[in-house]
Amino acid sequence: MNNAGSIDVRAAASAAREASRTLATLPTDAKNALLRDLATAIRAHAPLVRAANEADLNAARESGLPDAKLQRLALSDAAIEQLARGIEQVASLPDPVGQVTEERTVSSGLLVRRVRMPLGVIAMIYEARPGVTLDAFALCFKSGNAVLLKGGRESARTNAALAALAIDLLAHHQLPAAVLTDLTPISREQVAHLLTLNDLIDLVIPRGGESLIRAVVETSRIPTIQHYKGVCHIYVDREADATDHWAKPIRVCVTAKTSAPATCNAAECVLVDQAIADAFVPALVRAMHAASVQVRCDAMSERIARAAGLDVVAANDADFGFEFLDRILALKVVAGVDDALAHIARHTSNHTEAILTQNRATADRFVAGVQSSCVLVNASTRFNDGFQLGLGAEIGISTSRLHAYGPMGLEELTTRRFVVVGDHQTR
Repeated sequence: MNNAGSIDVRAAASAAREASRTLATLPTDAKNALLRDLATAIRAHAPLVRAANEADLNAARESGLPDAKLQRLALSDAAIEQLARGIEQVASLPDPVGQVTEERTVSSGLLVRRVRMPLGVIAMIYEARPGVTLDAFALCFKSGNAVLLKGGRESARTNAALAALAIDLLAHHQLPAAVLTDLTPISREQVAHLLTLNDLIDLVIPRGGESLIRAVVETSRIPTIQHYKGVCHIYVDREADATDHWAKPIRVCVTAKTSAPATCNAAECVLVDQAIADAFVPALVRAMHAASVQVRCDAMSERIARAAGLDVVAANDADFGFEFLDRILALKVVAGVDDALAHIARHTSNHTEAILTQNRATADRFVAGVQSSCVLVNASTRFNDGFQLGLGAEIGISTSRLHAYGPMGLEELTTRRFVVVGDHQTR
C-alpha cells in the first residue's frame, strides 16, 4: 500500500481488530522477544532510517516547513539510539496485561478480582515526529493492542522505514501484520472516515499541534485522549538556590526553553518572585539572550531589564498562556507563590508546571496548588516525558483527566475488568 487510494480504511481497521484478538493472549516472553529484536533492528538499519529521514527533511525544507517543525522531524543518530533504548525499556517493564489490581471475597463467597486487559485497537494520528511510529507500536504491542498509525505526510518516508522494521519482525515471529498498520498515505477524507469507525477502534490519540488535535476531537465518534497545547510555567521562588548568582535555576530555565523549543514540555513562561527580581531578572535575560531566546517581559521585568541595559520585548496579554514552540519566552514578576499560582490558574494548559526553591513548605504549597498532569520541584519541565519518567516510550500526554492524566505508558493503554470466581453460587 503506497498511496491513499489503495488503502481501504475500514478493511484496515477490521484487520487490526482481528489481530488484536491474537495479541491480547500473547505471552509476555514472546512480546519482549520481539521488542528486543526491534531495538536491534533499529540500530542495524540506522543508516537506512537516516537516509529516509534526510529525504523527508529535504522535501520539508523545500516546502518551507518552519525550523521548529524541522527540528521535530529530524532523527539524529542520538535520537535513533534513544528510540532503540526506549523500546528496550518497554521490553524490561512489567506486562500490565493480566495484572490483578484488586482482590477481595464478598459476602456471597465470590472471589472478585479486577484484572488489566488491553483496550483493543488504538488509532494514533500525529505530526512530524517520526519516532512516534515505533514508540507507539512498542507501547501498544506490549500492552496487547493493535495500532493504526496515521503520521504526517512530511515524515512519510521515515514513518514507512520504521514501520517496515516492525512489520518484518511481526512476520518473523509469526504474528499478524495488522498488529501495526501504517496509514500515513491516507487523505483527510479517509481520516474523517477512520474517526467514525467506533465499532472497530477503541481509542484515538492525536499528537501534534492544537489545530490537528481540535480537528480530531471535533470529528471523532471514538473516545479520544488529547492535550491541546503545552503552556508550561517555571516559578523561581525567593528561596531558589542562589549559589554562584543563581547558576542552577538559570540553567534549568534556559535549557527548559532551548533543549527542544518546539516540544509540548518546553517552558513557555518563567515567573520570578519580586523579592529576587532586581538581581535575578537581568541574569536570566542575559542567559536567554546568549542562547538566542527572545524574552517578552511584563512591565516590571521590562523595567528591571532595561535598567540593566538589556534589550527586551514588551509582552502583551496574549503572550501569557501562549505556546510559542520557538525560542521565545514570556517573563513576569509575581508577588510570591500565591501570585504565581493565581497566574498559572488563569493561563495553564494543565500540562506541566515547575517550582525552583529550597523551601520545602513553599514547594509543598506549589505542588498542592497546581493541578497539572505533572508538577516538578527543582527540575526542568522537559522531564514530563514517558522515557524520562521511566515509562519507556510514551504514546502521548493526556490533559483530559479521564482514564489517563500525564504521559501515557503501558498501564494507560489498558483497562480493568472484573474476573469473578465462585463455587456454584446462585442469586
